[in-house]
Amino acid sequence: MLNKIRDWFGFGGFDQPLAAEHGHSHGSAGGHGHTHGLIDPSIASTERGVWAVKWSFVILAVTAAIQFAVVLLSGSVALLADMIHNVGDATTAIPLWIAFVLARRKPSETFTYGLGRAEDLAGILIVLIILFSALVAGYQAVARLLHPEPVQQLGWLALAGVVGLIGNEVVAVFRIRVGRQMNSAALIADGYHARTDGITSLAVALGAAGIWMGYPLADPIIGLLITIAIFGIVWQSSRAVITRMLDGVDPAVVTELRHAAEHVPGIGKVLDTKARWLGHELHADMTIAVDDRLSLTDANKIAAVLEHELREHVPALVAANVRFGWSGQTSSVPVVAHAGHHHAPEPFLFEGELAKGELQMVDTPDGERMQLIVSEPVQGLQAAVMIRRPGGSVETLTLFPSVRHDDRYTSEEAPAEPHEFDASLHLSSSGETEELAFHMAEPKGHQH
Repeated sequence: MLNKIRDWFGFGGFDQPLAAEHGHSHGSAGGHGHTHGLIDPSIASTERGVWAVKWSFVILAVTAAIQFAVVLLSGSVALLADMIHNVGDATTAIPLWIAFVLARRKPSETFTYGLGRAEDLAGILIVLIILFSALVAGYQAVARLLHPEPVQQLGWLALAGVVGLIGNEVVAVFRIRVGRQMNSAALIADGYHARTDGITSLAVALGAAGIWMGYPLADPIIGLLITIAIFGIVWQSSRAVITRMLDGVDPAVVTELRHAAEHVPGIGKVLDTKARWLGHELHADMTIAVDDRLSLTDANKIAAVLEHELREHVPALVAANVRFGWSGQTSSVPVVAHAGHHHAPEPFLFEGELAKGELQMVDTPDGERMQLIVSEPVQGLQAAVMIRRPGGSVETLTLFPSVRHDDRYTSEEAPAEPHEFDASLHLSSSGETEELAFHMAEPKGHQH
C-alpha cells in the first residue's frame, strides 16, 4: 500500500534512467529542465506532451481564478503575489498554443522557414506581462509595509493558500505520471517544480495564521518574498527566450547530434555541427567527411542513414541538412545501404497532399518491418502498405503509430519475400484519402 501511495505522488523512481528505443538514454538531448515561459521541446514535440501541458494550464488557471476571487475579498498582497506566480506558470502553455496554430501555415515567399519564431515572440510578451505584474505586486507589498491595512476574511485567505497548494500538487502528480508514461525527463522535472511551487501557496496560509496570532505585517512580508521569487522567474525566462531568439542552443543538443553520427558507418569525421530552434522545432546543419573515392550515390546513402540516426537520437529534430567536406582522410569503413538493415531496398521518398516523408524497411528486435516516417506529425493519420503479389493477390501491412514518436508508423509483421515488388502507400486523415504508388527492389547481389 505504501508503494502505491509513493508511486501516485511521484516519489521514487525519478533517479532511474529513462529507457531509450535504441539501447541508451538520450534524455538530455532536448535540454531538459524546467524553464518558466518556455515549453521544453521534448514535451512539445509529442501529442501526449502537448496534452499534458494543456491540462496543466487549465488546472493552474482555475487555481489562480479562485485565488483572485479571495484577493478581492481579503485584500491580501501575499495571495495576490501567489496568484501572479500561478498565472505565470499557467501561461507557459500560451506560446506553445500560438506556435502550433501558426506552424500549421505553410512557408511562404516571405517566411520561407514558416512562423515557428512566433513562440519566441509570445514568450517575450509573457515575460513582460509577468514583469509588470511582479512590479505591481511588489509595489503593493511595500505600500502595505509602510501603510498597514487590516486583512479580512482570514479563513478564506488560509483556504485560498491551501487551494494553491492542492492545485500545484495536482499538476505535479499529473506531470510526473504522464512524464513517466512517455519517458520524458523534462515533464517529470516540471512536475517536481510544480510541487515546489506549492510551498509558496502554503506560505500564504501561514501568513493568514500569523495575522490571526497578532502579526499583521506577516501578509506584506510574505507577499514581498513571493514577489522576489517572481522576479527570479522573470530573469530565468528572459534569458531563455533571448537565447532562443539569438539561435542559442543547449550544448547537450549539439553533443547528441555528434553522437548520432558515431552510429553511422562510412563517416570519417564530423567537421561541423550547428543547430537552432524555430519555436519548439529543431533545425540542424552537419558537415561530414567521407571517403573521397565514394560515388555520389554511396555518399548520399550515408547522408540518408545519418539523417535517420539524427531523428532517432533527437526527436525534436524536424530538418537536418547534411553537407560533405574534406578532411584529408579516407575511411576504411564499408558503406551501408540503410541504417539497421544492410539488405534493405532503397527508401520510398514521397510528398503527398496529406503527408510527406519516407517509407523504408528496417530491422527491429522483432525482425524486419515496414516503417513510415513523416516530416511533420499529422493528426489522426492512418497508413497501410498494399503490396501486389504475383497471381493478383494483395498483401496488406497496416502501419501503427509509435508510442514514443508521433511521426513514426511501423507494421506489426514483416513483408513477405521477395523484397522486390510494386505497391502503394495508402494514407487517410480527417476523411481524406490518398494513394501513392511505388516500387521497391532489393540491392544487387542480394539473394534469399
